[in-house]
Amino acid sequence: MSETPPVQRRPSGELEASVLAALWTAEVPLSPAEVQNALGGRLARTTVTTILSRLHDKGAVSRSRAGRGFVYSPIQDSAGLTARRMRSELDKQHDRGTALARFVSQLTREDEQLLRSLLEGAGDGPQGTPPAPGAAP
Repeated sequence: MSETPPVQRRPSGELEASVLAALWTAEVPLSPAEVQNALGGRLARTTVTTILSRLHDKGAVSRSRAGRGFVYSPIQDSAGLTARRMRSELDKQHDRGTALARFVSQLTREDEQLLRSLLEGAGDGPQGTPPAPGAAP
C-alpha cells in the first residue's frame, strides 16, 4: 500500500499576494473570474472570491457592483500595502520603542541611511517618492 505524500501548505499570505499582484497588473477592476484567469486558472473561483472578500474586509481592496457580482480594485500599491502592514504590526505592540529599535537594528546600512533621509524630510510637506539609494537627499 502506497502512502499519499503530505499536502504542502502555501506560506501565509501567498494567495492574497498573488491576487493583489493580478489586480495591480490589470490596472482596471476585475471580477473574481477575471482574477482567476489572470492567475492561470489554478485556483477555484470560490477560493478567489473568498480571498477577495477577505482582502476587502482588511481594507486592501475596494469593490463595486458589476451586474449581479462585484469587481475589485487594489486600494494601495505594493509599497503602500507594505507600509500599512508594518503599521498594523507596530500597533499590536505594547512596547513600540523596543519593536522599532529591533526593526532599525536589523536594517542594512543603505536602508538605515534612506530611513534617516525620509525622517529628516518628513516635516517638509507631503511625502513624495523617496530618493534613490545613494542619491543626495
